[in-house]
Amino acid sequence: MLRPDLFAFGAVMTSPRLSPATLGSLKKGIGVPNYDRATVTPGIVHLGIGAFHRAHMAVYVDDLLAEDPSWGIVGASLRRPDTKEALEPQGGLYTIAVRDAEGTHPRVIGSILSVMDANTERDALLDLMASPNIRIVSLTVTEKGYCHDPATGELDQRHPDIVHDLANPGAPKSAPGMLVEALARRKAAGIAPFTVMSCDNLPSNGETAKRIVTRFAALRDADLGEWVKSVAFPSTMVDRIVPSTTDADREEVKNLIGAEDSWPIMTEPFTQWVIEDHFPSGRPAFEKVGGQLVKDVEPFEHMKLRMLNGSHSTMSYLGYLGGYQYIAEVMGDPAYVKLIHGLMTEEAMPTLDMPGVDLGAYRDQLLERFRNPALKHRTWQIAMDGSQKLPQRLLGTIRDRLKAGQPITRLALGVAAWMRYVTGVDEDGNEIDVRDPHALKMMAISADAGDDPVALFEGLSSLTEVFGTDLAGNAVFRDTVVGHLESLFDEGAKATVAEVAA
Repeated sequence: MLRPDLFAFGAVMTSPRLSPATLGSLKKGIGVPNYDRATVTPGIVHLGIGAFHRAHMAVYVDDLLAEDPSWGIVGASLRRPDTKEALEPQGGLYTIAVRDAEGTHPRVIGSILSVMDANTERDALLDLMASPNIRIVSLTVTEKGYCHDPATGELDQRHPDIVHDLANPGAPKSAPGMLVEALARRKAAGIAPFTVMSCDNLPSNGETAKRIVTRFAALRDADLGEWVKSVAFPSTMVDRIVPSTTDADREEVKNLIGAEDSWPIMTEPFTQWVIEDHFPSGRPAFEKVGGQLVKDVEPFEHMKLRMLNGSHSTMSYLGYLGGYQYIAEVMGDPAYVKLIHGLMTEEAMPTLDMPGVDLGAYRDQLLERFRNPALKHRTWQIAMDGSQKLPQRLLGTIRDRLKAGQPITRLALGVAAWMRYVTGVDEDGNEIDVRDPHALKMMAISADAGDDPVALFEGLSSLTEVFGTDLAGNAVFRDTVVGHLESLFDEGAKATVAEVAA
């Protein structure tokens, strides 16, 4: 895939570039902002402005700006400047392209006023976050961006970025460091704190963010730590499938709208956002555009993490090992469908307490979404950062079932498939590009274990940052995962899936 900045500034441009100046010349029928962007002012800073934010929260905000233009978004890239380089020449405009069996339906989103690069504009970004006009700072920084131990949810005080930020509080690199420095500036200026809203796939993401941020603040300064305890950290549950954008996608969007878009976002029709209604400094009227404002998000989080995300991860590892590039291809294999249906129905759903929610209907909706042939969601993409995702997506459900004395057959297969995947070699002997914070450590363990399933299990399950201290010694967990690993090595993913699903 071409880098967006190279694409944007390439020599060959066959169509005008999407921008405020070309908005009026797009093809007829293309949805565009229904408000005057010149009147929009920033009320939200979003840290980690990747594809998911632009397919999800930014769309909800875009729907509300005609009614209240004080909630514009300023995005911040914490690691790479590619989003800024793609959107800056477009005045923050981009296309969201919704795909279903009937085709691709584009719309231009205008809620992002600008994007800042935290590496080169750190002080300006911190000053903006400290401004009283900013009432919400939201996050989509992925699990690893929280600089925490996924197994415990606590701040990892040995994380290099945390060590740096504690030594250099005025020049933070990490998301927790950025939040605390901006809050410290507000405290010093006598300005009320902003609300911190996590939009990441973490259990009790608001509580997790609060625990990490308040701990970091206390390590910086005890007084500041006490003040930060007053900050609101509402939890949210977010859901929308957002595949990586390809050059073919860019070409399709260009033909549909009549303009070049350096980084359009491809997604599905479905979108869901459940939000804990706790915003002392105010919030947009999300409930008017489909947001579900509730007192307790946790049951919805568990439902999604255990049914959607747990299934997604299981399909990604088993699907990749079975030679399937996309989730829709995985769903074309009846054995895989039966396995995932059983995982949700027999193992995940019994661990959920959701009065008034039809879990069977939710399951069927998920299976239908997974089948969407227009959504090119790569198994390799979903497989990234598995060491950070497994604790929330599979291991929590496994712990609940082990405690209840219930079988974990399908869930354990997802864990075994992850262990087989992170060896870095597929069933044909080809290299797997394993993207994970612990990739080198895991591949070293795999190299020592060779094709010995017991040694592989013992090595990988000893990673307490993934498995905690309880699972490696649990005989049921050990025996079930090792049995699946033996089958994956001896028979391969497809045969193993067929056997377990039977």
